[in-house]
Amino acid sequence: MKKLFILTGASGVGKTTVSRYLLQKHHIPAIITHTTRPQRLGEVDGVDYYFETPTSFAQNNYLEQVQYAGYLYGSSVEGLNKSWAKNDWVSIVLDTAGAITYKQHYPKETVIIFLTMDIKELYQRLQLRSDDQQALKQRLNSPEFQRDLHLPPDLKNQAYVINNDNWLQTQKRLDQLIQRLKTISHHKK
Repeated sequence: MKKLFILTGASGVGKTTVSRYLLQKHHIPAIITHTTRPQRLGEVDGVDYYFETPTSFAQNNYLEQVQYAGYLYGSSVEGLNKSWAKNDWVSIVLDTAGAITYKQHYPKETVIIFLTMDIKELYQRLQLRSDDQQALKQRLNSPEFQRDLHLPPDLKNQAYVINNDNWLQTQKRLDQLIQRLKTISHHKK
């Protein structure tokens, strides 16, 4: 049975860390998404994102795309299908608007994990991650960041909410969720 784990929440809550954990511990690879955002130090094109120009970005076939803090982000249908061709369970990092779109298109396959954390710790984490204080201020004040701080009404009672203040507790909750879904999946076969 195909599953798509959607990791969502505000920027800085640990979505990429959870994605890496799902790959390492549970062999659930991430779908690579596209962005016009500049590459950060240590990021690799075709691994972390497909880094695009606005022109190349416009040439892809997207299931969803959003503008976030002035940059375009999107996930292509082809990317999802390529991932599912190799693995029954895959993950993707999306903002809450993208999570809603996927839930509408793939209601039975999606498992939404909404990550939260203490707001003060989140701000500190984002400050450590950003060299450009003006860009950080823009991000924190963006309507998208503010929206993604809270679980949207469209995802209430449909998302697993995990507080990521304590990484060991987060891992434990993820492991329990994966085990529960494997058990359910096994019984449906």
